[in-house]
Amino acid sequence: MNTPHTQRYFEEVSAVASSIDTDAIEELASELVALRNRGGRLFFLGVGGSAANCSHAVNDFRKLCDIEAYTPVDNVAELTARTNDEGWDTVFAAWLRTSRADENDAAFVFSVGGGNVEKNVSVNIVNALKEAKSRGMKIMGVVGRDGGYTKEVGDVVVVVPTIDESRVTPHTEGFQAVVWHCLVSHPDLQQMATKW
Repeated sequence: MNTPHTQRYFEEVSAVASSIDTDAIEELASELVALRNRGGRLFFLGVGGSAANCSHAVNDFRKLCDIEAYTPVDNVAELTARTNDEGWDTVFAAWLRTSRADENDAAFVFSVGGGNVEKNVSVNIVNALKEAKSRGMKIMGVVGRDGGYTKEVGDVVVVVPTIDESRVTPHTEGFQAVVWHCLVSHPDLQQMATKW
């Protein structure tokens, strides 16, 4: 008899949760405390479902942790104007330049693959991280697969373990939310209690 999909899916969730690098998540918490203490800003970068996670995370880090946070995907007018006029591959890098991001700030990537120029996947994230490095910014992330370019150049990056290749995307995007909710409820970071 075949295992029902729901049971198998939640067994995979359990396997991810039990094997994710919790030390790296604690490192993220420490980096974010340091960011807040130096008055730095947190810039979330992501596409697709990860972009939606960026919007939610911006809210939580601003409201619960008193960290100034932004994401370019919340400004659809600028995002689409830059895409139309300059091209999708440079929209995030241009946004960091216009934001005058500097060494006090950090880029935080949510991505399933982390960016890969050779495979032409999330090249806009790769270009943004090159811009971030040139500006002396810290790079953090929660990514899947092998971590891609984000893992390669990042200061602290959590790679969501692959349990089943066919469900990398839902598990990675789901655990982006698990990790950032862990962070915004971390006693070293949380400044304001949730209402419920």
